[in-house]
Amino acid sequence: MAGIVVVGAGVAGLATAARLAASGHHVTICEQATEVGGKLGRLSLDGFSFDTGPSLLTMPEVFADLFAATGAPIESVLELRRLDPIARYRFADGTVLDAHADDDAFTAELDAVLAPGSGEQWRRLHAHAGRLWEVTRGPFLSAPLTGVRSLAGLALRRPGDIALVAPGLTLRGLGRRHLTDRRLRMFLERYATYTGSDPRRAPAALAVVPYVERRYGGWYIPGGLHQLGRAIADRATERGARLLLDHQVVAITRSAGGRVDGVRLADGTRMSADLVVAGVDAAVVYGTLVPHRRARRRLRRAPPSLSGFVLLLALRGRTPDGRTPDLAHHTVLFPDDYDSEFDAVFGGRLATDPTIYISAPDDPTLAPPGCEAWFVLVNAARHAQADTTQADTTQADTGVDWDRPGLAAAYTARVLDLMAERGLDVRTRLLWHQVITPADLERRTAAVGGAIYGTSSNGPRAAFLRPANRSPVPGLFLVGGSSHPGGGLPLVTMSTKIVADMIGPA
Repeated sequence: MAGIVVVGAGVAGLATAARLAASGHHVTICEQATEVGGKLGRLSLDGFSFDTGPSLLTMPEVFADLFAATGAPIESVLELRRLDPIARYRFADGTVLDAHADDDAFTAELDAVLAPGSGEQWRRLHAHAGRLWEVTRGPFLSAPLTGVRSLAGLALRRPGDIALVAPGLTLRGLGRRHLTDRRLRMFLERYATYTGSDPRRAPAALAVVPYVERRYGGWYIPGGLHQLGRAIADRATERGARLLLDHQVVAITRSAGGRVDGVRLADGTRMSADLVVAGVDAAVVYGTLVPHRRARRRLRRAPPSLSGFVLLLALRGRTPDGRTPDLAHHTVLFPDDYDSEFDAVFGGRLATDPTIYISAPDDPTLAPPGCEAWFVLVNAARHAQADTTQADTTQADTGVDWDRPGLAAAYTARVLDLMAERGLDVRTRLLWHQVITPADLERRTAAVGGAIYGTSSNGPRAAFLRPANRSPVPGLFLVGGSSHPGGGLPLVTMSTKIVADMIGPA
């Protein structure tokens, strides 16, 4: 039985701890915050409750596998509710498109709302993405990263699969091959942001993201998705893991031979360990916790992901029951010029006309009677680094100083004005609001610059620059969105199975 310290009580750290504890290891989780969940956070105030991170659950089978492998099934602790439509999309020309959960209903909607034939075009793209999913899930998402050898192995198994993956084709390029309607291409391109990426530079393989969402559905947990983190934490402690909140790890220590032998906490306490699993940003791991020049240099070649600017809106309702008429659970408000948004976000500037994402669950437990709790997100440039004088500084360090006085307030007003222009004016109904900037995300989650997904998928080599789960430091493993296979709740959770399988049972 190995003594294992897990750094971070986000979903990645908690799920890894649950799996390892269930397999007989002695596991201790150290979390700097006073609550579990990491980016899967929660804010409750004046009778309102908000998820402050992910608001859509996809690939429920990944979480079902986690709970089944560690004890009772997920249904015994959480209710999952399938959404239909998954989201409602409003385009700049006034078009409204519902992404129905049923494929036939969705393609019929495409034909009725967009150009005739759009439904069949989407079916063909969806079928292509399904083949991509079957090809990439095993070697790229469910197995350890082996660099370009993963691609070479794919070629050796079935040479035709390389052409299917089309590593030199972007998601935008794929959309232009299959879809004639500009609005439908925008719908496809939005899924690049699920990995914090730019559709003009992200690989065509990201077409698997909408495929997975449609195949497995979009889901909600009544009461809020933050309950997922709490449920995984409970499962980990039930299996024997020890959870230490308000215990910040400031260093991962090594023996004279270079192997990990424990961690040091902010109060000076040292905890011994045979293995360490880091569920925090890889840049923090290799830059601060266990400095590693080669790993840090490699990581700096990886393009960082975008961040997000979040508004939590406490609103009076427009109807007696508090529900805004014709409001979907998820609503996406597109701008007219998508390119200018990505130019700004990845160029380190404010996006003046961004896409606006609204999560407004029809859940009476989230707000007082007659009121609504809305989560509003726009893509945002990372927070500018405080020190850009270091020798290894690169263009990736550029960004917006989100701590600049008055900036958050001014941008809040801008987003609210844009919502009004696009048909959802809530300014007169606003009781209060809270803002979460990329700088706040960096402070709360230790994600460098507030980059939500660590590194993006921008560029054909980006996936291979993402840190591997087995660190070059002996005895150290990485899980979470900044390591393989990437960001988002399902992939983060898949990374924990990869690591648990690497370590093996006690």
